[in-house]
This record gives sequence, C-alpha cells and structure tokens, in this order.
Amino acid sequence: MALLACAALVTVATPAAAQMSAFHPGPVFKDFGKIATVDPDMPVPKDTVFKVLFDSHQATDPGKLNRTLESAARFINLQVEAGVPEENIHIAVVLHGPAGMDLTNAKFYAAHHDGKTNASADAVAQLIAHGVRIFICGQSATAMEITKADLLPGVKMALSAMTADALLQQEGYTLNPF
Repeated sequence: MALLACAALVTVATPAAAQMSAFHPGPVFKDFGKIATVDPDMPVPKDTVFKVLFDSHQATDPGKLNRTLESAARFINLQVEAGVPEENIHIAVVLHGPAGMDLTNAKFYAAHHDGKTNASADAVAQLIAHGVRIFICGQSATAMEITKADLLPGVKMALSAMTADALLQQEGYTLNPF
C-alpha cells in the first residue's frame, strides 16, 4: 500500500517537475521570478504602461521565498521579456497578516522563527532597487508587534492593507488576483 502511494506521488510530481524545466531566469531578476517563453495570441503592446498591485496574507515557511514577492518579480520579468520597457512597469506589494513576517529584518525574523534566516530579504531588496513599492499593513504589524525598526530597508508601513489597496487603486493600480 505504501509503495503504491509512493508510486502515485512520483507520477504526480514528475509532470510538475518537467513543466518547471521550461522556465528560465528572466531579464531583470535572475535568482527568482522565473518565466517561460511563450508565443502568445494576445501580444503585449511594447508601449503598455502597467500599474499592478499584488496583495497577500499568505505566510511563507522559513527558508522559502514569499510567493507574492516571487509573483511580482515574475510579472516584471514577463513584461520585460515581451518588450515592455522596465520603466513602464509600476508594481506595488501589500502584505498583511502572517505574510508581514516576510518583510522583517534578520534579528526580528530569527527571533520569531527559531533563529532561521528570512529567505525573502534579498528579494525584497532587489524588488525595491527596481522601483517596487512594498508595504506592510500597520494593523497586522501592530498585532504581531512589528515596528518600523523591525522592517527590512525600504519597506513602508501603511495604516492598513485595506487603506493601502484603496489608495493604490485610486492611483491607477489594478489588483492582480495571483
């Protein structure tokens, strides 16, 4: 019975692993945000200007990159590979609830994760260096006793995730559901 279950897992895992082999580093972020080259039936006009908001409360296991940060990098890599100039891509990330921990500095993160390293810290730094605006929900931060001093450099505190989302949408950002 256990052998049968293992065989089923291998069968399910193999196609997923094979699918991921088609992905490669993107033109902007090489270490994360991998993409697949596609011949789309809906081409992206080269002069498109994107203003996209990524919002999540999903925490990440210690040692893993936050999936929302990965998605933001993937979005940028996809558009640049499609020919959209990076300066036409404006991204904001709002993390709240448990996901806020992925925006904390080494000392705070380690104190709350048995001494482990925040695997999202480098991605946060790279995203911010490329103009991505990253916010933590102030209400969630307060609930988790996260202060501004506990945040990674460049991460901003919002009054709340709801407020940040509303203000960013008023600035023309569209909410990406992925």
